[in-house]
Amino acid sequence: MIELLKELNKPQLEAVVMAGSPLLILAGAGSGKTRVLTFRVANLIFEKTTEAENILLLTFTNKAAEEMVKRVRTLIGNNKIGFAGTFHSFCAKVLRHYALEAGLSQSYVIFDVADQLDTIKQAMERVGVDSKSVKPNSVLSAISGAKNELIGPEEYAGFARGNFSITVARVYMAYQQLLNKYQALDFDDLLVKMVRLLEKDPEVLNKLQNQFRYVLVDEYQDTNKAQYQITKLLASKYRNLTVVGDASQAIYSWRGADYRNLLLLKMDYPDLVTINLEQNYRSTQTILDAANRVISKNKNHPILKLWTDKGLGTKIKVFEAESELAEAKFVTHEIKGNYSDYAVLYRTNAQSRVLEEAFLHSGIPYVLVGGTRFYERKEIKDVLAYLRLIVNPEDEISRKRAEKNGKGRLNKLLVDSDQLSVDKPTLDILDKVLGLTDYIEQYNELDEEDAARLENIKELRSVAMQYPVLVEFLENIALTEKESKKYKYSDGGAVTLMTMHSAKGLEFKTVFLVGMEEGLFPHSRALLDTTQMEEERRLCYVGMTRAMDELYICYAQRRLFFGTRTNNMVSRFLADIPESLIENSSPTTSKSKSGLRRATVDASWGFDESGNWKWKPDEVDF
Repeated sequence: MIELLKELNKPQLEAVVMAGSPLLILAGAGSGKTRVLTFRVANLIFEKTTEAENILLLTFTNKAAEEMVKRVRTLIGNNKIGFAGTFHSFCAKVLRHYALEAGLSQSYVIFDVADQLDTIKQAMERVGVDSKSVKPNSVLSAISGAKNELIGPEEYAGFARGNFSITVARVYMAYQQLLNKYQALDFDDLLVKMVRLLEKDPEVLNKLQNQFRYVLVDEYQDTNKAQYQITKLLASKYRNLTVVGDASQAIYSWRGADYRNLLLLKMDYPDLVTINLEQNYRSTQTILDAANRVISKNKNHPILKLWTDKGLGTKIKVFEAESELAEAKFVTHEIKGNYSDYAVLYRTNAQSRVLEEAFLHSGIPYVLVGGTRFYERKEIKDVLAYLRLIVNPEDEISRKRAEKNGKGRLNKLLVDSDQLSVDKPTLDILDKVLGLTDYIEQYNELDEEDAARLENIKELRSVAMQYPVLVEFLENIALTEKESKKYKYSDGGAVTLMTMHSAKGLEFKTVFLVGMEEGLFPHSRALLDTTQMEEERRLCYVGMTRAMDELYICYAQRRLFFGTRTNNMVSRFLADIPESLIENSSPTTSKSKSGLRRATVDASWGFDESGNWKWKPDEVDF
């Protein structure tokens, strides 16, 4: 173990061996935080500071915990750690053991999301709330947010203001009553019940504190109020608390995460020791300098100054395309060699459509991480079912799918089918269908998942604009789906396509950030909100620091997005990067006023008469 410690740099070593007070490890992107946390656990056991069974290691995925435990065993042998896993799995285990003390049935069940939604609908029916006027998903999301803040139904009712909040308060009360009746907990209850147990039963708290004398938490910037209270209560006796986090990578506020918990630690533990891990082992200095300039504009949280001894590396390649099609074409044009070395990151899931089609055309294998292919997404298949019924009312498969979304919606569509002549432009028909069925009314724009579904539906309008004849529109989609199912990975793996949120914790030799335009990234929802803008900036920082050797930043002069042709300004995040870090324009390309690379022609594609994927024009110079 002593020999292994020599592999650590000075701040890492300090973090691993420090003893005697609470410890905050601010670990920048690519700084080896997992390694440090693993070595710290191993060193505690090796030095006999504590027994392995007295260690509590909390993470945000079971996979992360399993990996750390595996590394610990590699370092010091087969020592069984007291507990290593997620907050929710830890709370479930404790509550099962102390069910009586927590006021729970020994046989309580944990409801998954589908169970929770069914219970919400029952609660809404019980208090007379129409699920057509108030979305069950929105109510469930509001209740989840309240629970993460440790706000119960009575307290919520006390400060509810406005029609929606008052409605949620009524449903919340009924929902909790139903959960009690069913002897069930939802995921958020696991945290809430744990906090209440620790607060109200000193004997149980003392037992757990003695059992878990050392508490270590990964990704502390992603904790919510309930999780903060759990770690605070468990560590309050022996104060052996170690947390690892980085406020600059806090990108999940919509899940209830609050990076300010990193700041609260200093108030609760005046003797808190903070160690910064700023040496990056992933990226080149050029990439780090660019990322540092972007994140330095944030003012509300600590920012680390990352550095590396890898050298400067190549400059950042910035590409200005004439359209979203030229942007996608450029990305495929630049990919060579081992496909697994490449990742294409975007702000919203809806942006994947154009990229998927470009990769299909080019024959480059790709994999979508954290999502499904555009035309396989539920909301897209639902809307396409309505459209297929217009063309062919005898399509029984589409009819059954449409009926699942409500027979009332389908009947309304069929009754007013005279308004939906197939001779009208596809976009007009699509918009009319969405209006007649009220399909989009089931989604709440304020809910992150619902907002993504709405964006996907809007992006379908872009396809409708490209194929104004409905039959051709449906044929193109069918052929695209057929092509996507032929995919087989080569020895070179596949290019990864994903949102920037999904990319956190990953790394690739070459990364493309696409759609770097105001309103797209940063997202339009953040343009007038300082807090949201800071999170968008952190998201950009996360995206940039996924790159090891090469970073491309791409944007379009004009973009067909959500069925509308827009001319957006280049993202402010790109404007933050000094020109000295950006590669000059290629002599074979034209120059924009900003001196950035751009395509000389626009590109388009489609299937020819034989059903073959074909680009028009065939040659595009860059």
